Amino acid sequence: MAAQPVSRMLRRVLRSSVRSCSSGAPVTQPQPGEPSQPAVEVPSGRRRFLREHAAPFSAFLTDSFGRRHSYLRISLTEKCNLRCQYCMPEDGVPLTPKADLLTTEEILTLARLFVKEGVDKIRLTGGEPLIRPDVVDIVAQLHQLEGLRTIGITTNGISLARLLPQLQKAGLSAINISLDTLVPAKFEFIVRRKGFRKVMEGIHKAIELGYSPVKVNCVVMRGLNEDELPDFVALTEGLPLDVRFIEYMPFDGNKWNFRKMVSYKEMLDTLRQQWPELEKLPEEESSTAKAFKIPGFRGRVSFITSMSEHFCGTCNRLRITADGNLKVCLFGNSEVSLRDHLRAGASEEELLSVIGAAVGRKKRQHAELFSMCQDSPPAIPSISFRDSLHVQGLRHRVSFSSQMVTLWKGGRLPQIPLLAQRWLGSGLPQRHYGSHLDSDANPKCLSPEPRAPATPSGPLPTSDQLTHVDREGQAAMVDVGGKPDTERVAVASAVVLLGPVAYKLVQENQLKKGDALVVAQLAGVQAAKLTSQLIPLCHHVALSHVQVQLELDSTRHAVVVRASCRARGPTGVEMEALTSAAVAALTLYDMCKAVSRDIMLAEIKLVSKTGGQRGDFHRT
Repeated sequence: MAAQPVSRMLRRVLRSSVRSCSSGAPVTQPQPGEPSQPAVEVPSGRRRFLREHAAPFSAFLTDSFGRRHSYLRISLTEKCNLRCQYCMPEDGVPLTPKADLLTTEEILTLARLFVKEGVDKIRLTGGEPLIRPDVVDIVAQLHQLEGLRTIGITTNGISLARLLPQLQKAGLSAINISLDTLVPAKFEFIVRRKGFRKVMEGIHKAIELGYSPVKVNCVVMRGLNEDELPDFVALTEGLPLDVRFIEYMPFDGNKWNFRKMVSYKEMLDTLRQQWPELEKLPEEESSTAKAFKIPGFRGRVSFITSMSEHFCGTCNRLRITADGNLKVCLFGNSEVSLRDHLRAGASEEELLSVIGAAVGRKKRQHAELFSMCQDSPPAIPSISFRDSLHVQGLRHRVSFSSQMVTLWKGGRLPQIPLLAQRWLGSGLPQRHYGSHLDSDANPKCLSPEPRAPATPSGPLPTSDQLTHVDREGQAAMVDVGGKPDTERVAVASAVVLLGPVAYKLVQENQLKKGDALVVAQLAGVQAAKLTSQLIPLCHHVALSHVQVQLELDSTRHAVVVRASCRARGPTGVEMEALTSAAVAALTLYDMCKAVSRDIMLAEIKLVSKTGGQRGDFHRT
C-alpha cells in the first residue's frame, strides 16, 4: 500500500511532456526526433553584460595562491535526524546552545556580504538543513541577492518530498541527496534510523519537478556498500541522476580507518569491468568531481577523490558553520568566529578584514590528511559480493540493477529492493552470505568462507564456583578492573531448521519480507554490539571486529549461522558471539514464520575462544 502513491507519482513523471529547469522555469521537453534545446539558466543578454562589465574579483576572497573563492557553504543547523555511521557517533554529538548559533538575520547578513564580494554560489548544509523551520524563507531571501546564480542544498532526503515544491518556488536551483545504499535493511544499518522510502520519494519528487541532474551522493565504504556500485550506475541509464561516489573521509566520531576507503581508481576499475565504454567528461573549472558517462545513458557518474587525488589546487570553497565560524578548509582545524564580530558591532569593512585574513592563511592543501592517506598501506581489494553469494542449481536471474531500473521506468517502485537478486554463479555448492564490519582488521570484507578457528592451547581450566554469584548467592557482576587487556576472539554458531518450503523461498530469495539472509546478517552484527544491554551481567565490550556468515545446508533444509567477534580488553567476547548467532537465527525465524511455524533453532554453541587467563577453547 505504501508504494502506491510513489507509483502514481512516477507514472506522472514519466508521462510528463513538460519539465522545469533548475531555476524552476518551465521548459518544453523535446518530442522524439526533435533536437533538444539547452536549458537557459541566465538570459544570454544578461550573461554577456556580466562578462563585459565584470568587476575585479574581491581581494578579500583571493588567497595567497591565487584561488578565488566564489562558492560558500552555510550550515543552517548542527542537528540531524539520522546517525550515519561515517558521520557521527550513535548517540549524536554535543550541540551548541541555541543562543550561540547564527540567527536567520545573521546568516543573511553574511550571505549578502560574501555575494557582494563575488560569491555566486551558496549551498545550504547541516546537520540536516531541512529540519530548520525557516529554511524555505532563507532560500527565498537568498534568491533576492543580486549576483547569486546558484542556491543549492545538501540533504539526507527524509523531508525533501514534502518541502521541495516550496523550496523550488522560493528559488532553490540545485539538489544533492545523500544515499549510500539501495537496500532498505542496509540503509537502516548505516544511518541507524528508518527512512529509505522517504529518501526515494524525495529523489523522484526532484525528478518530477524538473531538477536535472539530481545529484546523489554515495559514500563508499569497504565491506559495506562497495558491492552496490554497479547498481547505482545502472540507475543513470534512464534517470537524470549524477551519482557521485565519495571516498570515505575522516571526521570526528566516525573512527576512520584507511582500510575502509575504496579509492577512485579501484571504483573506476570495478565499473569498467561491466561498462568498458565508460568515458570521461571534460572537467569543469573548480569542480571537485571527476565525471564519467556511459554512452546512451541519461545520467552520469562522478567521483569525489578527496583522499586519493585531492583537488586543493582549484578549491574555491569557504564554509560557515552553524555557530558562525568561518572555515577556509573542510579538513583544517583553523576557524575564525564571524558571529562574535557581528555581535560586537563590527562594520562591513572590519568583517571583510577578518575574512580576508583567514582566506590569506589558507594552506596549499590539507597536507596532514593527504600525507596520512598516502603513507598508509595500499587497500586490499575486497572479495566481490558476486563471488561470495552462490546458489546451487539455480539458473541466472535478472540482476538487481536491471530490475530496479525496469521498475522505475515502469512507474513501480519496489517495496523492498532485493540485494541478493543478482547474476549468481553456480560454481560453488551452496549459497553463502558473509559480512565483515571491521575497523581495524583485514579489509577482505565479504568472505566466502569462515575463518579457521584458533588452535586450542590446552584444556579449559574450570572453576568450582559460579563467577556471577556472590557469597550470599546473589547475582553480581564480575570485577575485571584488575585483569590485563589481551586480544580476545570468540566464534559461535547456530542452526535454523527451516523445512523444505521455507528453505526453498530463502534459497531463491522469494520471501515477501525481503532477503532473509541480509536482514539476519545485519541483525547479528547489531546484536553483538548490544549484548551488554540484553544480558544483564555482561560487561560492555568495545568490539573491533564482528563477522556474521550464513550458509545454506540443503541436506537438512537449514541455515547455518556462524558469528565471530574480536576485542582487546580484560574480558572475553563469548557472549557477544553467542548473542550474535542467536539473534541472527531468531531473525531468520521471524522472516520465515509466515510460511511455516515448524521452524527449529538448534545447536547454539560456542565453537572457540582465545585469549584470557583461563586459556583457549576449541570445540572438536
